[in-house]
Order: sequence, then C-alpha cells, then structure tokens
Amino acid sequence: MKTLKTVVAVAVGVLALSLNGAPGAEFGFSQAAAQETVRKEVGTPLNEASKLYKAGKHKEALAKIRDAEAVANRTPGENFAIEGLRFSAAMGASDADTMARSFDVLKAKLGGPQQLQYMEAIAGTYLRANNAPKALEWANKYFAAGGNSPAVKQMQQQAQFKSGDMTAVLKDTLAEIQADEKAGRAPTQDKLNILLYAAQKKGDAATESYAVERLLNHYPRKELWAQVLGGLQGKKGFAARFALDVYRLQLATGNLRTADDYMEMAQLAAQAGYPDEGKKVVEQGLAANILGQGAEGARHKRLLDLMVKKSNEAKAGAAAAEKAASDSKTGDELVKLGLSRVFAGDKAGGLKLVEAGIAKDNFTRADDTKFYQGLALYTAGETSKAQAAWRGVKGTDGSGELARLWQVQSRSAKK
Repeated sequence: MKTLKTVVAVAVGVLALSLNGAPGAEFGFSQAAAQETVRKEVGTPLNEASKLYKAGKHKEALAKIRDAEAVANRTPGENFAIEGLRFSAAMGASDADTMARSFDVLKAKLGGPQQLQYMEAIAGTYLRANNAPKALEWANKYFAAGGNSPAVKQMQQQAQFKSGDMTAVLKDTLAEIQADEKAGRAPTQDKLNILLYAAQKKGDAATESYAVERLLNHYPRKELWAQVLGGLQGKKGFAARFALDVYRLQLATGNLRTADDYMEMAQLAAQAGYPDEGKKVVEQGLAANILGQGAEGARHKRLLDLMVKKSNEAKAGAAAAEKAASDSKTGDELVKLGLSRVFAGDKAGGLKLVEAGIAKDNFTRADDTKFYQGLALYTAGETSKAQAAWRGVKGTDGSGELARLWQVQSRSAKK
C-alpha cells in the first residue's frame, strides 16, 4: 500500500501553538518521532484536519481526525500522528479531557521538556474551563515532573483558590515569601496579596498581620493604610484607650480626611494632655481647607483658640507638672509629659523627661510606656531609636500592633 512519509509535526500542522499566550512555547517532537511514516489513507484525513485546525475550525478538525482513526491496523507512528493533531485541536476546542487522553499516548515519545509543555497546556485548559480540581491535579503533575514555570505556579495557586484549598495556598505562598526574604528579595505584591486573601479566608490572624505588614513595608499605599487602620479598633482585644493613637497613624499616612476626624483627634489630644499636638492638628486641618469651611468654619476656629489657650496653660504650669511627674512612683507621667514637650517643640527637654521616666523602671503598663517612648523619639526625629523602642513592645491589647505599624510607617515616611 502506498505510504505518505511525513514529519509528525507536519501532521500536527507545525501549529506553533502557544501556551497561555506565551509566544514561542511550541509543541515539539523528537527527531526520531518526526521520521515516522503514515499511510495515505491515514495521512490524507490528517492533512485535511490540519487545514481545518489552522482555519480555527477545531471541532470540525476533531471530527475529521476520527476518519483517520477509522483506518484499520494502524501503526504506532500513525497513532502518534493522530493523537498529536487531536491534542492540538482539542486544545483549540477547550476540550481538556481529550487533551489528557491524547497526552497519555504521546508522552512515550516526548522528551522531558516537551512533556512539561503538554502538561502546562492541559492544566491551563482545565483552569479556563473552571475545572479547578483537574487544573490543580495537572499543575501538581507538572511540578512533580520537575517543572518550574512561574506561569504554572500561578495556575496552581488559582486552582487552589477556586477549589477552596486555602491551607495549601497559605503553606505554598508563605514558603515562597520566606524564601524571597531569606534571599534578600522583596516578595512580589501579587504573592503578598494572595497570602493576605488566603489568611483572611482561613481566619488566620497571625498570617494576615504578617502579610499586611509586608505589603505596607514593601508596597505602601494610602488606600491599604486606610483599610488596615479602619478595622483596627474593631479587632477583638484592641483597647479603647488607643483611639488617639489610631488617629495619629491616620494623620501620618494621609488618612485623616473629614472635618469630624480632625476635630475629634484634636479634642482627644487635648484631653489626654497633649494640647500642642491638638493645636497642630487643627492647624493642619485649616491649612488643608478641611477645617474652617462652611457653616462649621467659625466653630473650627474657636477650637484652635481653645487649643492655644490649653497650650499656654500647660506652659504656665510646666514646673509644677514636672515636679509632680518626678515625684510619682511610676515613670508613666514623666514619659507622658516628655511626649507632650516634644509635641510642643522642645525635643531635647522632652526626651530628657522620657528618659527619666524610663529610668524609674516602674510602670502601670510597661508596653504602653515603651510605645510612647518610641513615639516621642520618632516625633523628635530619632527614627532608629524609636524603632528599637517599638521592637520591645509586645502587648496584645493594641500596643504591640500599633508599635509594629509605626515601625512600618517610619521606614517609608519622608522625614
């Protein structure tokens, strides 16, 4: 019987198929496989099927391939040619099950790198068909066979998400991020976002905080700060006494937005014994044209007058306040007074009082005191010393989380 010698790649149409749209990821065949021969009665329908494929008629190509498959007593080479073209047409038709069956026939004659290309195509086709379990199965096969494509890693993660396998996402993504950090590389924003999403889905608060802090550290965005700070006071165990400190971070990250926010922060600052901080907050609100506008404008200006009055009263009573703080058994009042002096512009004098308070080594809440020591140092421009102080804050009622967030903010802030 007359035969038709052909390269198997020609039977497949030298289709130059791209995996996931990546140019150049062509399906290839070994030279030995390319020298297989097929009979005319097999080769003719295959050539017709190849033309249909090239015309984008993938389902018609699959139907034509069945004509070649109907020929009796096919040789292994003919079967290989049939399955090669069937794989390509099935991919065009988004028929991953058929691709997988064809691959089982083809893989015996494919080299290792070629097998990986085929597995990548199968995984991608399953994923596009929203068959997450199968996509995950083939992505896992790909990596088990030695693949290392970032595109397949992304497929694997997407499949894990779609299948609801957050445990695997957390484990794999966390391992990648930690490997990046160990190598001195910044983890990509995509990886960190994936970790954050998975941690939230799993209710893993520790990993969620880990992801947020790294996102803020490597990719600080005003919007992310707003999201983080907006939910801070609603967290279980977060103490109400830190309301002013949340406002402080919102101001530092550009997220103090409304007139009510500025008014509330200024009043909280004055009530806590920091009138000069309150005065600066009102001044900033006025300068930004957030305060001093509309029907409430006069009220805002009266608040500034009140802040000025309280600041003057604090200056007048400075000596008495310092003596009372020094006589106190704990160092709390000295640290608080020192921070107030720093806000007032007396950085050297304020830090001296903070140091005296720390030296007493007796505090109502040690973590709070260390936190405010760090805030005083940072406000005074001593960023590295502030970060060292904040690293020592381990409180679980809000002080520890605030300290970590201030460390992150201080690394990215323009001082």
